[in-house]
Amino acid sequence: MAKPPPAPHRAHRAPPGLCALPAISYNSHRGLVLGLTFVAYALYHASRKPPSIVKRALSEAWPPFHDPALLGETDVAFLAFYSLGMFVAGHLGDRLDLRLFLAVGMIGSGTAVALFGVGYFLSLHSLAFYLAAQVIAGLLQSTGWPSVVAIVGNWFRGRRRGLIMGIWNAHTSIGNISGSLIAAAVLRYGWGWSFIVPGLLIAFGGVLVFFFLAPYPEDLGFSPTTLPKAVSEASTDEEDSSSSASAAGGAGKEERRDAVGMWKAFAIPGVITFALCLFFAKLVAYTFLYWLPFYLSQTAIGGKEMSVTSAGYLSALFDVGGIIGGILAGFISDHLNARATTAAIFMYLAIPSLYAFHAYGSTSEVANIGLMMISGLFVNGPYALITTAVSADLGTHKSLKGDSRALATVTSIIDATGSLGAALGPFITGFISKRGWDSVFTMLIFCALAAGVLLSRIVKSEIVHIIQNRRNHTLDMHNRTADSGAQPLLEGDT
Repeated sequence: MAKPPPAPHRAHRAPPGLCALPAISYNSHRGLVLGLTFVAYALYHASRKPPSIVKRALSEAWPPFHDPALLGETDVAFLAFYSLGMFVAGHLGDRLDLRLFLAVGMIGSGTAVALFGVGYFLSLHSLAFYLAAQVIAGLLQSTGWPSVVAIVGNWFRGRRRGLIMGIWNAHTSIGNISGSLIAAAVLRYGWGWSFIVPGLLIAFGGVLVFFFLAPYPEDLGFSPTTLPKAVSEASTDEEDSSSSASAAGGAGKEERRDAVGMWKAFAIPGVITFALCLFFAKLVAYTFLYWLPFYLSQTAIGGKEMSVTSAGYLSALFDVGGIIGGILAGFISDHLNARATTAAIFMYLAIPSLYAFHAYGSTSEVANIGLMMISGLFVNGPYALITTAVSADLGTHKSLKGDSRALATVTSIIDATGSLGAALGPFITGFISKRGWDSVFTMLIFCALAAGVLLSRIVKSEIVHIIQNRRNHTLDMHNRTADSGAQPLLEGDT
């Protein structure tokens, strides 16, 4: 009796945890990939929130952080090396096993984050120790973003990528919110716990990634010849993707992809423009990420000052607005087929939102919450769009001619450039906040304007394309109407 053919999802590169589970469908695997990468990057962001939550506690009672500028230096140490590491991480991500790369990065990141908290229990007051911990954490955390975007881009391709990745990108805000809540909740036991608990959580997430995450459909035996004809919108667009498996690959044959070089990735149209835009957009977003709780704790809202813990909880609402902004930006950009136009509109709308939050947010708690969420919507919307859908689009750009993959490399270039801005914003804030918060918000408004202006050339091209498409659509509808009206006459004449 002949043996039945092996299940299509079983391949020699399948994660060990999946090998122990019953066979599941392609779409079920896609759901698992979305879920795991969502949790993974939420944990990355959760582990970045403790510095913002403990800033006031450190500045009040833990030498050498009595000077806020030194707190800014630890932020810039993390973000600068995160940015530098990103250029290397993306290049490696297109060449190494993404599952192992991501898992090791998460476990290492957790160790480095916890190391900062160990300083509390050992009563360490050396600035060099905390700077070193942040440098190590920054380098290891750079493994995350290029990896998860590349993995999701491998499993989801097509016209609805902006909406799908906009929803998926809520992990950034969910991570920020959960990180704020966790760090604030354990702060009462000593600020060291605010680092150790998130560190342990991201390390555990790395274990889950190692056992259950498959970076490519081909790792589980799926190929264009084994996929259902209509599993989803992504499957219908598979033939247009530069990473499609060869038809002759079959389920049991491992496919190799040629990784694109760094200079070739830079040459992809739009990469440099979006990277520079993200420099300013991320500067604004990360200044809020690292300094918003501190700002709230120093601002009398409705005539009352709040505790560090309350400020940490309240600051989470900025990211609630960010979740809505990321989904809305993805939906609008899909509908208009205009990523740059959507991002630019959001950045321009962020300008009055930031002004109103600073000028009127202190009048009452209700006004503060509403204006904070609106600011989060317009600040995080384009940041989310560029780092997800735009990066994935450019990483599978038609100029690559289907002979290479650049998802992780392009993602790393764009996000690394953005992270330079993310490092600069909190660092400058540590100095200019001494003169008052008016200077900080003036800087943020200028950066939001610069982000929008940088996209002007691409926006112009997209608008021309939209107008041309609508003209063609109107002409096509007119021709169809004329044809349908003429048809009965032709039939009556015969």
